Amino acid sequence: MSWTNPLRDPADRRLPRVAGPCGLVLFGVTGDLSRKKLMPAVYDLANRGLLPPGFSLVGFARRDWADQDFAQIVHDSVKEHARTEFREEVWQQLLEGIRFVPGNFDDPAAFDTLRRTIEELDETRGTDGNHAFYLAIPPGFFGDVVTQLERHGLAEAKEGSWRRVVVEKPFGHDLASARELDEVLAGVFSEDSVFRIDHYLGKETVQSILAIRFANAMFEPLWNANYVDHVQITMAEDVGIGGRAGYYDGIGAARDVIQNHLLQLMALVAMEEPTAFDAHSLRQEKQKLLSSIVLPRRLDLTTARGQYAAGWAGGEKVAGFLEEEGIRRTSRTETFAAITLHVANRRWAGVPFYLRTGKRLGRRVTEVAVVLKRAPHQPFSAASTEELGQNAIVIRVQPDEGMTVRFGSKVPGTAMEIRDVNMDFVYGGSFTETSPEAYERLILDVLLGEPPLFPRSEEVELSWQILDPVLAAWERKGKPEPYPAGTWGPESAEKMLARDGRTWRRP
Repeated sequence: MSWTNPLRDPADRRLPRVAGPCGLVLFGVTGDLSRKKLMPAVYDLANRGLLPPGFSLVGFARRDWADQDFAQIVHDSVKEHARTEFREEVWQQLLEGIRFVPGNFDDPAAFDTLRRTIEELDETRGTDGNHAFYLAIPPGFFGDVVTQLERHGLAEAKEGSWRRVVVEKPFGHDLASARELDEVLAGVFSEDSVFRIDHYLGKETVQSILAIRFANAMFEPLWNANYVDHVQITMAEDVGIGGRAGYYDGIGAARDVIQNHLLQLMALVAMEEPTAFDAHSLRQEKQKLLSSIVLPRRLDLTTARGQYAAGWAGGEKVAGFLEEEGIRRTSRTETFAAITLHVANRRWAGVPFYLRTGKRLGRRVTEVAVVLKRAPHQPFSAASTEELGQNAIVIRVQPDEGMTVRFGSKVPGTAMEIRDVNMDFVYGGSFTETSPEAYERLILDVLLGEPPLFPRSEEVELSWQILDPVLAAWERKGKPEPYPAGTWGPESAEKMLARDGRTWRRP
């Protein structure tokens, strides 16, 4: 039987959401994602009392390890990367449920061992047949793993229990490959059992977009073409590709970030109010918004792509993308991408949305800036307002989570001089609770079977339908434009906004 907490009243927000009996099988345990994010997130959930006492963690990888070897890997990852303090009693409880299965993804004998391991955990740990399979592996291996799970009876849940699969981005390379991937998953798991991880949707500030919009009378009346001039959505990184050359070359900034993170952010910013904060209602409005997005006709003038060259970052001389280890010297992969989008509906008619992302930019920041139109009439002289910009509502996703409202105020003194001032809200200064890591929230949602923050296949396909024409136009154009590391991208990105009489924000 499935486990429910008889003491939990869904209407009582003081009570935590605690997962029932279950286990997590982690494929790709040797990768950075597992070591730096997933295993620490599991420990943090256990440390917060949100996992059941019999929770199990099974690692699967091509390593000749015993259970204790894998346990040491988890221990070291937790010690180095966990958000919460290390407590020996929590670790010992988690340790009892840790197992390791060695093998290749196409090895039937290894999946036989995995099946027996899961059966043993159901017997000794009380996991009750409830298991989630987390594929923290390249998409090219999804088919092998999912096929093996089906062949060995691991994907089929007994009555009263569940089996779920978790997949990481990228969800395909384009629309055609995304559909192929969905066919593989749909052949084994129901759509409700497939959880597509977009870790940005697990961030507290991203979820707060909905609260800011729909819980406050002061913002939503302005959230339309009558008052909004344009919207800028930025995800900038000050680092290069690091050790991700094998993944990044051939993928690029647009596929890596715009297709998922930024389009999902845009959907939350621009969608209509859902009838309720549940998975069906949220997805319905996001899909409606994504299906309303249109590209400008002149993609050569309304998009930009670049590739970082040698420059200075953090006070150090850094190499260009083509000089990075593992990168082809002829690579045409972009490390900067910017696109202009419009929404064909009444709320946003005529309002451009500018999305940009890049590596080796001026600083690390992710933000949504809703820039308002200027007041239609100002009874002040031009000299009084020469330092006054446009009002803006800026939602900071990272690193300084919070929100800034920029507006004009009189400078103290006898003259009428008006300048921009900022009103700041910072999460860390307003709440005693610290924000959990995105993966904590998302892993817990998987174990609870609560899917509001996970995009469905329809959203993924709509995102590729938006991006594919841009990628095709870039492919015809040739090489990306170089930009020095430590700057804010190529000149073509500045021209892109200048043609509209606008400029990019410098966060």
